[in-house]
Amino acid sequence: MRHRKAGRRLNRNSSHREAMLCNLLNSLVKSERIQTTLMRAKELQKVADKAITLAKKNTAASITQLSKLVKSDREIVITKLLKELGPRFAAREGGYTRIIKLGFRRGDAAPTALIEYLSADESVKKKAKKAAPKAAEAPKAEAPKVEEPAAEEPKAEETNA
Repeated sequence: MRHRKAGRRLNRNSSHREAMLCNLLNSLVKSERIQTTLMRAKELQKVADKAITLAKKNTAASITQLSKLVKSDREIVITKLLKELGPRFAAREGGYTRIIKLGFRRGDAAPTALIEYLSADESVKKKAKKAAPKAAEAPKAEAPKVEEPAAEEPKAEETNA
């Protein structure tokens, strides 16, 4: 039984899975958008969001933890996380990535997805929506009613008989 065991195994042993997620994270940070299988994207989303949260802190301890997440191309990936992606999401408290389902791969019919970091303007829009309190809507003033003249009843013509 798999009770209380988090994460997907993805048909790999732990070291292979860790290396694969590290490589996916490197590719995602460098290009900000990658196409992969849906299950890999869902697992990568956890790691990618954690990396952004650490980059937002920008302390010595968070940089050390980032270097443990990022195994190769550390200088390029960590500097991009700290200088570009961290400040981009400074006002946002979570949900830095988006997964878009694309369909099925032709060879093995595996479900594929596109995972990407949100753009700066999207993160600002979300902040603006949360920051602006909803104004109490005043009842709309109704247009003054114009009284129409009452329809006159047709008078019966009196005939001289």
